[in-house]
Amino acid sequence: MIDKSDIKKVVLAYSGGLDTSIILKWLQETYACEVVTFTADLGQGEELAPARAKAEMLGIKEIYIEDLREEFVRDYVFPMFRANALYEGVYLLGTSIARPLIAKRQVEIAAETGADAVCHGATGKGNDQVRFELGYYACNPDIKVIAPWREWDLQSREKLIAYAEQNQIPVPKDKRGEAPFSVDANLLHTSSEGKVLEDPAEPCPEFVYQRTVAPEDAPDKPTEITIGFEAGDAVSIDGEKLSPAALLTKLNQLGGANGIGRLDLVENRFVGMKSRGVYETPGGTILLAAHRGIESITLDRGAMHLKDELMPRYAELIYNGFWFAPERVMLQAAIDASQSHVTGEVVLKLYKGGVAVVSRQSPHSLYSEAHVTFEEDAVYDQFDAEGFIKLNALRLKLLGRQK
Repeated sequence: MIDKSDIKKVVLAYSGGLDTSIILKWLQETYACEVVTFTADLGQGEELAPARAKAEMLGIKEIYIEDLREEFVRDYVFPMFRANALYEGVYLLGTSIARPLIAKRQVEIAAETGADAVCHGATGKGNDQVRFELGYYACNPDIKVIAPWREWDLQSREKLIAYAEQNQIPVPKDKRGEAPFSVDANLLHTSSEGKVLEDPAEPCPEFVYQRTVAPEDAPDKPTEITIGFEAGDAVSIDGEKLSPAALLTKLNQLGGANGIGRLDLVENRFVGMKSRGVYETPGGTILLAAHRGIESITLDRGAMHLKDELMPRYAELIYNGFWFAPERVMLQAAIDASQSHVTGEVVLKLYKGGVAVVSRQSPHSLYSEAHVTFEEDAVYDQFDAEGFIKLNALRLKLLGRQK
């Protein structure tokens, strides 16, 4: 346990919502400390001015509200997409990849303001507490970490509301009852969990979805787009150069309008339990298809297959919170080394929840029409295949004779 007398100032990851506002007041009361609030704009789509107003109302003097969208996509999302990372085969890791950036910036602000500790609002049952705290300790091994959900006795909605009312913290009308589900959002995705989604036998209600139309309600006409890549990263849509955050924003709009990127998943949390999450990753789903499309003509077979073998381990590291671990950095170096020639354009068709690669071209293409043609050619002697097959069959013949 932390000695409360050692804590004079804390940097709180602050959304401005009810829970983090309660945490802010609880820190002031429990630790008798000064609180610095840090609100990161990662493209969650919420107005951030109310967070400043509420922090000021609660007596906060040092308030950090920062637009980190470009850094988020450039330095976290894009490196992850170079790996084609999918956790348990389907999840595009939208929540997981946001945590290391928030943790890093919190620790930096702690150094800037002379704070003794950092604080997050993640519960003791989930993955985020692990991700935040592994990030904190990687960036500053000596930082002190406060996790209110593992300390306080405010374990129910009723107790939280009562505490807020006792401390004159405004409680919006829509927060007084049990929330139908909880939401985490950023520029890459939305994540919905809990309450109406807790029983995996019950279908997800349509009102849970926020960024995508239902596929059956999407336009009856396909949308065709061209994504340009340079060294493994998407840089343009339909010939227009865009910054990383602007490009992902545009893909989100296109994907959402075409019902793309919905995922209803029962996943294995790092802490040991299974949980159900409903995710919307419209732009990321398009980006993954496009990146695999350009890799299909620019990556050597050995490099491509090795990347696919490394990918589950890489994805698991991110999911579990090990972004700053040496093994993730090592894997990233190998992945990035494969991307130098992953340059070109991919044409995709978006239609009612589906993404299809229509065509792809690259100045570094390894595709040789001269070798694969069904017509007569002068570059491949088909007779050579006989020896190739016989050598590969030798061990199978030896095994077969034993039977």
